[in-house]
Amino acid sequence: MSQPLPQLPKPELALIRVEAPPEAPAQIAVDLGETGIPAGLIGYEYRPLNAPVYLEEIGEQGLVAIATSGLFGRIAIDVATGHMVQIPTIDSATARHVNSDLGSFNQCVAAVIERFPFYADRDEDRYEEVAEELRDLILGIDETALADNGFWETFCDDVAIGDYTDWDA
Repeated sequence: MSQPLPQLPKPELALIRVEAPPEAPAQIAVDLGETGIPAGLIGYEYRPLNAPVYLEEIGEQGLVAIATSGLFGRIAIDVATGHMVQIPTIDSATARHVNSDLGSFNQCVAAVIERFPFYADRDEDRYEEVAEELRDLILGIDETALADNGFWETFCDDVAIGDYTDWDA
């Protein structure tokens, strides 16, 4: 018989409006200032930077980094396309797809937070089912979001192996 998990506080979605770096195109500045970015997700998968940073050396026209992802990664907006991307490490020159745009990213974050807590107990047989529920939620918002080795695919894979059973608020 599986044991119930302690009740963890549910994260809340909060959008914060941030000022774009001066090098950012006008539309990205408007999106960051009006739409905003999530103040957090769950754990260390996404943490907003104190101030967005323009990274001219990555991508066709550069990226505007808005958050950290894990220990060394960044979440950013691709200046050329408006897509949300993940830079896996500080010294990486490549970016992986996250979402088609900032609005879709915000909606995916909201859906994941709304679904939390992911597990009611330590029933490992349920972990993959929960991950599939999250994949369906995310795909329902943005059909491009589960890119191979991307942010959301990796997040759901982590849920599937039970990485969020002992999440510490």
